[in-house]
Amino acid sequence: MRFMILIKANKDSEAGVMPDEKLLTEMGKYNEELVKAGVMLAGEGLHPSSKGVRVKFSGGKQIVTDGPFPETKELLAGFWLWQCKSMEEAIAWVKRCPNPMPNTEAEIEIRQVFEAEDFGAEFTPELREQEERLRAQMAAKQ
Repeated sequence: MRFMILIKANKDSEAGVMPDEKLLTEMGKYNEELVKAGVMLAGEGLHPSSKGVRVKFSGGKQIVTDGPFPETKELLAGFWLWQCKSMEEAIAWVKRCPNPMPNTEAEIEIRQVFEAEDFGAEFTPELREQEERLRAQMAAKQ
């Protein structure tokens, strides 16, 4: 099972406050543990929403809105993509995480990623083949 681990933004992350050396060191050690355990597939921090845009689809139109976006609690500061045996394992790993926002409360959300078999018969053999081909192409570029 794959899980997307979402680190919620706060006022500091939205203001562009960078982590200090202590937090970077703690997160580096934590990421090393995740990699050694075969859990971490990817992980990155995100720039504040002031450097982002949203694209809204309405009918046949796309509307682009520049950041920043007002609802901090709905924004993300970073993410990991993990491979775990269960939601319980993902929760256990998150509980070991250093507080990503050490000067305030922090919230991390865990969401399971859909796998091909989750889509049922609608995900035809042709679509599965296309998905596998695209994944192979992406892996080759890394």
